[in-house]
Amino acid sequence: MKIALFGATGRVGRSVLDKALASGHTVTVLVRTPEKLPVHDRLTVIQGDARDEQAIYQTISGMNVVFSALGTDKTTTLTESVPHMIQSMKTVGITRIVTIGTAGILESRIEPGKLRYESTESHRKLTFAAEEHHRVYDLLNESKLDWTIVCPTYLPDGDEQGNYRVERDYLPENGKQISVGDTGAFAFDELLACKHVCYRVGIAY
Repeated sequence: MKIALFGATGRVGRSVLDKALASGHTVTVLVRTPEKLPVHDRLTVIQGDARDEQAIYQTISGMNVVFSALGTDKTTTLTESVPHMIQSMKTVGITRIVTIGTAGILESRIEPGKLRYESTESHRKLTFAAEEHHRVYDLLNESKLDWTIVCPTYLPDGDEQGNYRVERDYLPENGKQISVGDTGAFAFDELLACKHVCYRVGIAY
């Protein structure tokens, strides 16, 4: 499999990159700082900005699937880049994309009709990141692509444990956290297995 990967120098993105290379796949990444990544014969590194339409097209061209672990970091990089990803995928004929979102864009259990970040279910006072991920959800939902958004809750560093729970469109009940390792493992498996196409997937222990 040939995988276009965005956000490869972040925590979940690096986890997915390592799993992809270890599993024998070919990966092309777009990063600002190539020196943060290993040298590997099945890894192509393109240096550039994730908001650059041409750089995104170059990264996606010739690939089979797309994975994005881009975050918000108090910027609009996420919502600037995803439209270019969608357009590039349609141009080259790729349909499968998995992204990392946030549990805030899952459905609220206590206020039906609202997302978690819009309801009292969320205790976060700052909603910028969730609003960015909400826009991405809307974009993908309208795209007609085979998308999945993996939505972790509190995300501490940690290796794979494997005893996590997942639920479509909702955070598993009483879910409090999920490690970077398990998030990366589930997201990578989902990229290839396509078990939750056109769903947000909550993941937690």
